[in-house]
Amino acid sequence: LTTAQSIDKISYLVNDTFDTETEVEDPIFSPAGTNILKNENFLLNLHGFVGYFQGLKEVPYELTIKAPASLQPSTSLKETIKGESKQGEKTYLADRYFEVIDNPILYAKPNSVTFQIKDISVTLSVYSPNGTLKAKDLQPKMEAMMQAQKNFLGEIDGTKQYTILLYLSQLSNTDATGFGALEHHTSTVVVLPEQLPKESLEESMVDVVSHEFFHIVTPLSVHSREIQYFDFNAPKMSMHLWMYEGTTEYFANLFQIQQGLIDESAFYERIMDKISNSMGYDDTMSFTTMSKNILEAPYKENYINVYEKGALINMSLDILLRELSKGEKSVRWLMKELSNRYDVNTPFNDPDLLDEIVAMTYPEVSDFFNRHLLGNEPIPYDKYLEKVGLEITSSEQPGSYFFLGQMPYVDANPANLDIIFIRKGVALNSFFQELGAEGGDIIKNINGTDIDLESMRGIIGQSFGWDADKDITMNIERDGEIIELTGKAGTPTYNERKIVSVEAPSEAALALREAWLKN
Repeated sequence: LTTAQSIDKISYLVNDTFDTETEVEDPIFSPAGTNILKNENFLLNLHGFVGYFQGLKEVPYELTIKAPASLQPSTSLKETIKGESKQGEKTYLADRYFEVIDNPILYAKPNSVTFQIKDISVTLSVYSPNGTLKAKDLQPKMEAMMQAQKNFLGEIDGTKQYTILLYLSQLSNTDATGFGALEHHTSTVVVLPEQLPKESLEESMVDVVSHEFFHIVTPLSVHSREIQYFDFNAPKMSMHLWMYEGTTEYFANLFQIQQGLIDESAFYERIMDKISNSMGYDDTMSFTTMSKNILEAPYKENYINVYEKGALINMSLDILLRELSKGEKSVRWLMKELSNRYDVNTPFNDPDLLDEIVAMTYPEVSDFFNRHLLGNEPIPYDKYLEKVGLEITSSEQPGSYFFLGQMPYVDANPANLDIIFIRKGVALNSFFQELGAEGGDIIKNINGTDIDLESMRGIIGQSFGWDADKDITMNIERDGEIIELTGKAGTPTYNERKIVSVEAPSEAALALREAWLKN
């Protein structure tokens, strides 16, 4: 700004993102978005409101927000009072720009509860537009879950304060449609449909928030310089998504079996789902190369695999460490050791981390990294499961054309609900496989019927009456090209794979399994 010295202030208007999600081709993921609903709700992911001047990302920020006095703010951002603050006005302090955007704020009518998990103060704040859910209704489930997480983490400590911001959507054309969560160092934003039954909502919150809360370990404590000094205009990505998301997702499942929240069969089912889902992505892609280049094709198309194969990398490493240390060392032990070396203000050097881990552990870990993390060799999961007396069985089971249980093989594009596509990262049934369909294909026409959301529902309904010898013609769009797929409806089956105990596991395998799942 050439006239900066003569400028008293800069004023500008911003638009929110929730009410444009169905209007744009590439909508902002709702938990990263913003909502402005006068006198009712403000969801402030602050990157949508506050910018920075070049060269001034590391200076302190003072943020003053005026809002209706009837709305209560919830955030982990530090609040300060300068003299007598005006009604409905609050001032927050941040040490640097990253701290501003790392602390979302939810303004809503009072609906929050605060509880203590050992030395962590947790606030759960809920925006429920129709008043169907109170924060106190979720408290018992969330408190029990987070207590179990803290027990699992033991001495690993990342924060003294944590804020959960839950936004419930009414599913209208101007409301949030991207469901899930986005983690921050000391808080998380969760967006879910308000129509969910309480039991389903609790289950979703346990799975989603448990993952986000474990981010207090990584990347809150353990992270690289690429994250500490993130360049918003020319981002340089870290090679360690296997840890930032993979370890976090693995812990979010492991703690539930370790703390007795689920049984072994449920845990094995989750691991098997991840193995099956990971096969929908490039299993020969170097995970560190993908991570380093995750913003570019073809790597960005494989991002979701950080939650699938990323967790499996950690499972395999966990079993390996348990085996080599006779049950004593684990990925959890490793993260505790790393969090003693690195913290919020002390990042590691990205290229050096794997060598550092090898130096802390065993030479065999170097071989594992070279083959399956740095290299492109798929992990032989059966080999690692065998170490703990488990095996993968396989059998063909009868299914339906468009569903695997309650899970559909097809989905609608949130930005345009009339674009119907075959889901990626899902093992397809015999119907789709025999037609030659692939995950990501956009379905344009089935047997002369142009496909949109309404007609797809009709086709699904009709499919329950299809005969095996019915002719099927499906036109799909793949990589911009229209392709005609033809075949018979057939009798749909799916490959059911299960992780089960071997018939006569050795005592050593059982002891290793006990250390892996219960220690």
